Amino acid sequence: MVAVTELGYVGLTVSDGDAWKDYASQCIGLEVLDEGEAGRFYLRMDNWHHRFVVDIGEEDDLSFMGWRVAGEPELQAFEALLTENGVEYRVATVEENEERRVLGHLKLHDPAGMPVEIFYGPRIDMHFPFYPGRRMHDRFVTGNAGLGHCLIAANDVRASYDFYRMLGLSGSIEYHLGTPGGVVKPIFMHCNDRQHSLAFGVPPDGKRLNHMMLEYTDINDLGAAHDIIRGREIPVALQLGKHANDKALTFYSATPSGWLMELGWGGCKPEAQQAYHNLDIFGHGPEATGMGLDVEL
Repeated sequence: MVAVTELGYVGLTVSDGDAWKDYASQCIGLEVLDEGEAGRFYLRMDNWHHRFVVDIGEEDDLSFMGWRVAGEPELQAFEALLTENGVEYRVATVEENEERRVLGHLKLHDPAGMPVEIFYGPRIDMHFPFYPGRRMHDRFVTGNAGLGHCLIAANDVRASYDFYRMLGLSGSIEYHLGTPGGVVKPIFMHCNDRQHSLAFGVPPDGKRLNHMMLEYTDINDLGAAHDIIRGREIPVALQLGKHANDKALTFYSATPSGWLMELGWGGCKPEAQQAYHNLDIFGHGPEATGMGLDVEL
């Protein structure tokens, strides 16, 4: 069965481009790539031309997710699969492919209205090595694992689950989490060696994106990011702790757009069989509230 292989790139719309350039480079360590396009810049985390397309606008939210397939035959197979399942899509134009720096892609929406792109053939700039925005001990986890994970809004959790299962992701409920509104049971889904590339099932807070997770290969880079963010007094929603599901050591802090960035290290591969957790291994104590993740971990 045809399936996506990774969360390859995402689009962000941000209201303060300068704040984002500073935050992404100096706090996280991403490389800012500005090629002179009006109202747009890119963020790199490896040798891909980009992993983030950042457009200046008012939404301060996720604007699209790009899911990779192996090649043109797989993209054509997805056209047949989407048609068979009654999902509306369109084939991107040559100009749109050039804009995304891919060989081909399809444009569609998930059940919650999230713009989704299925693509193949990203541009890899081996002649232009990734250059972090600040000093780093090593690099980001990408490769087979894609860029990271996103927790997104889902108005109908079952419909979202069925949609992403159709795309080839696997997963299930992995937590029963206490919140001010009662227990929530988020779903986590994977398509490669990353324990999950997508999650949903937390009550929507008005944005498409609740949080995004990026992972370092060296724990010292996580520590440096933590020190910088604490030193800048950026609000931290969940303190440093270790998840029970993906075993990653992480913390959650506010981006210039208001949604949360989870930075982490040490994540595991997906388990072969289903299980769920009530609490994390340690840490992740709540601190700043009201940012869409007031949960008991």
